Amino acid sequence: MINKELLTKNGIAVLRLGREFISLKTGDRIEPIGNYSEKFGLGRGTIQSALRFLEEMGAVKLEPKGHLGTFIKSIDYRKLWDVAGLGSITGAMPLPYSKRYEGLATGIYKAFEKANIPFNMAYMRGGYKRLEGLEHMKYDFIIMSKLAAEISISSGYDIEILLDFGDYSYVQDHKVLFANPGYNEITDGMKVALDKSSPDHFILTTSECEGKKVDYVELTYNQILKSLQDGKVDAAVWNIDEIIDRNIKISYCDLKSPKAINIKADDTRAVLVVKKSNWGISGILRNIISKEDVCDIQKKVLIGEILPTY
Repeated sequence: MINKELLTKNGIAVLRLGREFISLKTGDRIEPIGNYSEKFGLGRGTIQSALRFLEEMGAVKLEPKGHLGTFIKSIDYRKLWDVAGLGSITGAMPLPYSKRYEGLATGIYKAFEKANIPFNMAYMRGGYKRLEGLEHMKYDFIIMSKLAAEISISSGYDIEILLDFGDYSYVQDHKVLFANPGYNEITDGMKVALDKSSPDHFILTTSECEGKKVDYVELTYNQILKSLQDGKVDAAVWNIDEIIDRNIKISYCDLKSPKAINIKADDTRAVLVVKKSNWGISGILRNIISKEDVCDIQKKVLIGEILPTY
């Protein structure tokens, strides 16, 4: 909440500096006063007063080091967040239907909890749906696979990968599931499930079926397993985590296409994606979210050491 004290020229300087500093961390050097004066269109004295205000309220503690410049000795992100007049950060990720996703969601939530920054997460299937929300600034970031992110970047989306959580942070693996336990590979004439709203599912499925005469049956991801069990489709590429977590009895095999095998490693990696033109969000998120901490919490959820909270 911006109070009356901030609705002045000094207040504008405080707000702007708050937004600048929130993307910095302890040990970083701040810009010279003249730079901020020119950038904000305010006098040097106004900038100096704003810096004193931020120090007095405990938002930052600055340490001058002569010709080397001035450095941040300590920083309180919640206080900076308040003076910067920012609302909640909002992210979007897949529905947490597996322990792996629950662990990822828990790790991200705990990062914002530790920083004491307001945060909301939306959950939805379909990478393209999450991308659409990011493009329209409905979300500040989204979680998707590295494979999906790179496909989207090459397709011209105004996005970038900010954090890569590493192998098996998104899924353990994808397998080919079959309605008939007698099958062990996709063959000509099969009806194969395809979710066009998911970049991962689309590219893995079409790569696995390349060179084969199959009939694609367009389904949303949540319809695929039931359609397999009911015999409406013969085969589908699927996240093995859900099969293991729910102890589902169904026949499956490894991906066999060299193309699918070559790209599937990137599909196991969760990445945090932001819109390039969303000012300052990259620096803010880098300071709030430690990928090492998130992955450590995810592993603890997977082995049952801690309960998921999200």
